[in-house]
Amino acid sequence: MSNIMEKLELTAQAAFCKKVEELTPSELHLALGKAVMGEIAPNWAKSKAKHDSERRAYYFSAEFLMGRMMYNNLYCLGVLEEVTKLLKKKGIDINVFEEIDDAALGNGGLGRLAACYLDSAATQEVPLDGYGIRYKYGLFKQLIKDGYQVEVADNWQRFDDPWCVRRENEAVTVSFKDQTVKAVPYDMAIIGCKTDNINTLRLWQAEAVNEFDFTAFNNSEYDKAVKEKNDAENISKVLYPNDNKYEGKVLRLKQQYFFCSASLQDIMRRYKAKHGNDFSFFAKENAIQLNDTHPVSCVPELVRLLQLEGMGFDEAFEIARKTCSYTNHTVLSEALEKWSADLMTQVIPEIYDIICLIANKCQEELIAKGVNNDMRAKMRIIDGNAVHMARLATYAGTYVNGVAQLHTEILKTDLLKEWYQIYPERFLNKTNGITQRRWLGLCNPELSELITDKVGSDEWLIDLSKLSVLNDCLDARTINKFNKIKAKKKAQLAEYIKKMDGFDINPDTIFDVQVKR
Repeated sequence: MSNIMEKLELTAQAAFCKKVEELTPSELHLALGKAVMGEIAPNWAKSKAKHDSERRAYYFSAEFLMGRMMYNNLYCLGVLEEVTKLLKKKGIDINVFEEIDDAALGNGGLGRLAACYLDSAATQEVPLDGYGIRYKYGLFKQLIKDGYQVEVADNWQRFDDPWCVRRENEAVTVSFKDQTVKAVPYDMAIIGCKTDNINTLRLWQAEAVNEFDFTAFNNSEYDKAVKEKNDAENISKVLYPNDNKYEGKVLRLKQQYFFCSASLQDIMRRYKAKHGNDFSFFAKENAIQLNDTHPVSCVPELVRLLQLEGMGFDEAFEIARKTCSYTNHTVLSEALEKWSADLMTQVIPEIYDIICLIANKCQEELIAKGVNNDMRAKMRIIDGNAVHMARLATYAGTYVNGVAQLHTEILKTDLLKEWYQIYPERFLNKTNGITQRRWLGLCNPELSELITDKVGSDEWLIDLSKLSVLNDCLDARTINKFNKIKAKKKAQLAEYIKKMDGFDINPDTIFDVQVKR
C-alpha cells in the first residue's frame, strides 16, 4: 500500500510540480490512477503471459459501461479504506472523485452487462478479455436548460485517462471500399478481487494512416489537408451515430466492422505467434461471445481472414461457426438489426459476398433437413434487400442465449422459433448477473460489514452462494441492525437530494426506486 502512496507523491511532483494536497481533483485522479497502474503492472504482465498458454474467451461489445474506475479498482485491490485514511491525513476527501466523469464507453444495460462479465471473469480467474471501441465522446451528456433536454459532447478524456495504455506497436489497419484506417489499441486493466489475476479490455481508436496532407496544406487547401484524419477519427467519435440519414448509416456500419476486424486481426496475430499457419486449433483455443448484433460482422470477417491464409470457404466457415456465439438482447422483431444489402456492397463488399455464401449454405442445409419452403422463407439471412444480422448470428454460431429465463423462452417460442425448431441444441439461457463487489461491497459498506459478520468472512464477495447463511440470521438483533443501516442510507439519500436539488425529504419516507443503470 505504501508503494501506491509513494508513487502518488512522485507522480504529483513529476507531472504537476505539486504536493499531493495541492492537486486539483482531476490532477489527483490522474496521479493516483497512474500510481495504481504502476502498482499492478507486474501482475498484469504475469496474467497476460499465463492467459497466452490457455484457452481464451473474448467478449465483443459495442458498449462497456464501466462506471468510475478509481473506487472499484482500489476496492478490488483491497486498499480503498487505507487510501481513504491516508488521503484524509492530507486534507483530501476521497469523495472528490465523484467529480470525475466515468469513461463514456456505453449507455445501457447491454454495456453494464459487458462490464459485469469482465469484472466477474477477472475475479474468477477466467481468461476473458473484452474488445470494443474507445469512443472520444460516448453518446452525449444531458443538460436541462429552461426545462428542455440539451445534448452536448461528453468529452470524458479532456483531463487524460490514467486507466488506458496506448499500444501503438500493436496497431492494425482496417479497410473499407473507399477508405483504409489505422486501429490503435488502448488497454484497460480489469482488476480481479482477492486475486492477482488481471484481465484486459482492449479498445480500438480509429486514426488516419496519413493524418496530414502537407502538399494540400501548402496549396491552401486546409480542409483537404486534414480530411483523411477527420474521416478516420469520425469512426470512433461517438457511440451509435445518428443513422437517420444515409451518411449516418455508413458511419455506423463502418464502426461495427472496424472493431470486429481489428479485434480478429489481433486474435489471429496472437494465435499465429503460437501455432504459425496451422489453424486446426483455432476454435479449440478461442471462444468469441458477440454481445447483441453489433459485432456479428465478426463471423464473415473471420471467414475472410482465414481465406487470406489459404483456407477454403467451407473449412473457414466451420471454424468461425465453432468460435462464435451470440447473446440476444431484444424480443421485439422490429428492433432486430438489419442492414441494407446495397449499403453493405458500398461499404464492405467483401463481407457482403461472404454473407451471401453463408446465406446460400444455410438454405442448402435447411433443404437437406427437410424444412419446407414457408419456414425456409422465414429463415432467410438475406431477405430482399435486407441482411438480417440476428439470423446470421443464430445460424453462423455455436450458441444463442437470452439474458433471462423468460427472455430465452420468448426466443424459443416466438422471435426465433423456427431456428429453435431446427437447432434446439444451440439455445441456452444465461441470466444477467451483476457484480456484488461494486453494487453491494462498494456501494453499501455498512450492509457489507453486517453481511461479512454474519457469514463469518468476506468470501461472499467472490461467491454469492455464501449469502445462503443469511437465511439462518433472522433474529431480532440482526434485523434491528439491518433496519438501522437502512435508516442511515435513507438519511444519506435525503442529504444528497437536498444538496443536488435543493429540497427536503423526510428520511422516513418510503422510497420506491427503479434503477435502470
